[in-house]
Amino acid sequence: MKQKYNVITIGGSAAGIVAATTGKCCYPDKSFLMIRKEKDAMVPCGIPYVFGFLGTTEKNIIPLAPIEKAGIDFLQDEVIKIDRKEKKIFTKSGNEFEYEKLILATGSKPFIPNIPGKDLENVFYVPKNKEYLDKMLEALKGLNKVVVIGAGFIGVEISDQLAHIGKDVTLVEILPHILGKAFDSDIANIAQKELESMGIKVLTNTKVTEITGSGKVEGVKLENNEILKADAVIFATGYTPNSELAKNMGLELNKYNAIRVDSYMRTSDPDIFAIGDCAQKVDFITRKSVSIMLASTATSEARIAGMNLYKLSTVRSFLGTIGIFSTKIGNKVFASAGLTEEEALKNNFDVKTGYFEGVDKHPGSLPNANKQIVKLIVSKESDVIIGGEVVGGDSAGELINVIGIAIQKNTSITELFISQIGTHPLLTSAPTAYPLIKAAQNVFISK
Repeated sequence: MKQKYNVITIGGSAAGIVAATTGKCCYPDKSFLMIRKEKDAMVPCGIPYVFGFLGTTEKNIIPLAPIEKAGIDFLQDEVIKIDRKEKKIFTKSGNEFEYEKLILATGSKPFIPNIPGKDLENVFYVPKNKEYLDKMLEALKGLNKVVVIGAGFIGVEISDQLAHIGKDVTLVEILPHILGKAFDSDIANIAQKELESMGIKVLTNTKVTEITGSGKVEGVKLENNEILKADAVIFATGYTPNSELAKNMGLELNKYNAIRVDSYMRTSDPDIFAIGDCAQKVDFITRKSVSIMLASTATSEARIAGMNLYKLSTVRSFLGTIGIFSTKIGNKVFASAGLTEEEALKNNFDVKTGYFEGVDKHPGSLPNANKQIVKLIVSKESDVIIGGEVVGGDSAGELINVIGIAIQKNTSITELFISQIGTHPLLTSAPTAYPLIKAAQNVFISK
């Protein structure tokens, strides 16, 4: 099959779908094709919940309806080669396509440390692959003692979900505290206590040196020679960009093997765009390359790529990755945006912080009221907000988005302190003690 399309997107998870639909919306006269290797794409952030709340991958599939509704063609196939000079794409099934513009949304793949025993039976990793996850779920049904290696968001959320269904879980992290890239130690310690209250054993500052067993997993050996008994091991040790196609066609990569892009998501080839986990990320504040991988960031990049395919619709669109995270452990939500205090100091920023503990409804005696903690990190010289962390009920997930916008708009702490807000007893904190504004006040008076 030979055919020509104006725009072809390779990859059909969150980034690919949003880029294609945005592009079709902005350029309705152009023809679009999406090629994806997998029949079904998983909701990336929903994967940990197939192990508990959802119980099956069937409830975690990204629908193709938006693609079909937008008039975008879809093909399940694997792209094996791209000829940039001729602008041709070749697939495993023998299809050949020509393009004018190409969007790479090839995502990421799990990083597996080279630890002896990693190939034993019942050692798992966490790909975004439905077939693998289905087999993993089936195997875990008969296994009780689970050791999760890596306490980033995926490791923490999977541990939470396995404990929820009654598994005996130990979470091992090499760094000094869990969720180390997103939270300062004071906030991360609250999260760790929440995990421990669920019966999860958490080991930080702990290195795994070997997976032990004969044929199948029997234990996990630590650097101090202690062996944790285990029926199963799950590697949650991060992801690496899936950039092989880009590398093979000579596109520039950075030190993380992510595809280099400009602020319009254009690669070193101006007719090829890269978005999502496979594309480079530059921190919004430090301007350094970072390896943050978030669906929310990916879809922002996708909208920018879709808008700017044929003409620059915006001015310096993507100015850097802020890194806005949120998760729920037990009944508490933990969320962060921008730099932590520890990361800011490591990058030589002179900072001041504000901290406030309040309640997310008023009065606090209302049903379902939760304690809410807000921490703000502010540059002393410029008075601009560069980071924030929130702990609380479900509303914390939206409050961190407000802090993210404040960071993106270079909002000063004074502006935040005197900002106007809407409140309601059942929905928000009291206007007299709104934690975000009170945290801002505590920064303001520390001048």
